[in-house]
Amino acid sequence: MQLCHYQGLGHFQYSLWLTQPAALLDQLSTVTCLAGATQIHRVLQHALQSGTSTHPVRALVFVGDACEEAPETLFALAGKCAIKKIPIFIFHEGQDQNAKDVFRHLARLSGGAYAPFDVNSADELRALLGAVSRFAVGGVRALRASNTEKDQLFLAQLPDQP
Repeated sequence: MQLCHYQGLGHFQYSLWLTQPAALLDQLSTVTCLAGATQIHRVLQHALQSGTSTHPVRALVFVGDACEEAPETLFALAGKCAIKKIPIFIFHEGQDQNAKDVFRHLARLSGGAYAPFDVNSADELRALLGAVSRFAVGGVRALRASNTEKDQLFLAQLPDQP
């Protein structure tokens, strides 16, 4: 896992690759919110440039509430993610209709999935992240085997796979 985040005006940062949930939690606890435009394109570009042939990026999780960027640019990057087999799983906090439309299309184009969630529900986010983790490790088969509510949510959106 790797945590990437943006904040303020042009600040984009990413962690080292992490293998332990506690290390990810430590990184998450340092993230603060600063006003500024979204930089989703930087997250997508980073995912496309990360990984190696022996350790590919298997999934990208994006958690956000807004999209202030030109959708066409993001859609092109999502298409490149699809080519590199990096599905984007988007967890949308809030009710912004523009963001919802863009996020759903990004997920669809990349071969990923979209899910709304309530920022006040840690259990909901934990369940969503668990489903993505199962997918990253075992693909669609792992989601089918687990068969939780969130796994089913993603299975309904993911492209048909063996």
